[in-house]
Amino acid sequence: MPSDSGPNAKLVMMANQIATFFKTQPGEDGPERIAAHLNDFWEPRMRAQFFAHLDAGGAGLDPLVLAAATHIRRPAEA
Repeated sequence: MPSDSGPNAKLVMMANQIATFFKTQPGEDGPERIAAHLNDFWEPRMRAQFFAHLDAGGAGLDPLVLAAATHIRRPAEA
């Protein structure tokens, strides 16, 4: 579980909440559905923060979120 503090705590919590929702849905396409949600609703700045956290080890991220990472669009660097 993510710590309650730190610059990415809220982002980790939000990603894990999305994973929790998709765990309750039928089918085996949870990672793809999580990625689609993040691609559709997270602005590039949030996805950049997500990838920075992931590149630093991804502490606290649900395994389903980690599985979704390969399907999430990495924003272009500024």
